[in-house]
Amino acid sequence: MRHILYQVRWFLIPFLIVLAICLIIKLTYTREEIYFYVNALYSPWADNAAPYITNMGSGWTVVVLGLALILYNYRFAFLVSTANIVSALVAQVLKRYFDAPRPQLYFKDQLDRIHFVIGTEQLSLHSFPSGHTVSAFSTAIVITYLCRKKQWGLPLFLLAALVGYSRMYLSQHFFEDVTAGSAIGVMISAIWLYFADNWKFLHSGKWSRGLIKK
Repeated sequence: MRHILYQVRWFLIPFLIVLAICLIIKLTYTREEIYFYVNALYSPWADNAAPYITNMGSGWTVVVLGLALILYNYRFAFLVSTANIVSALVAQVLKRYFDAPRPQLYFKDQLDRIHFVIGTEQLSLHSFPSGHTVSAFSTAIVITYLCRKKQWGLPLFLLAALVGYSRMYLSQHFFEDVTAGSAIGVMISAIWLYFADNWKFLHSGKWSRGLIKK
């Protein structure tokens, strides 16, 4: 595991710093205070950008990425895809267990105070944790691990964090949903890498190439 954590240090260090800050914020302010503070920070350009940013954490994005990686490297495609599957299963179990209301339902008596992005479907249940955030952080840490230049971990972390923020901006999740989602995506994927990438067959010549890279 130490080897895995060292390989993703450019991602992990800023993540842990921001995670600590998020925990302090959560202990300092209430759910309502955090939500309405974030919700008040809206603008036309952000309304247009947020749906595209949030889609980077969708399951379809992972499917497209996995298919693209198959062209280059079967091992890369396998690790990215399976890490997402495992972390997504954990997230879905937790969603069903907690069955937490999303902002639209939680603040059903205060909807006139909320800024909703036009054209965005507002869901009501299974708020905790944020599945998009789990996926974004899972993908980001695995790609960091696979990249030759580990410094890519920093921009990948920032991109995953943007996905998480977009889930709050779009009023799909609360602060704690996103914070927990990021931790789940990172933790489950790191553990999965520790086990899966030790399988010898993944390091064979056959798995080190792709459909177009022979």
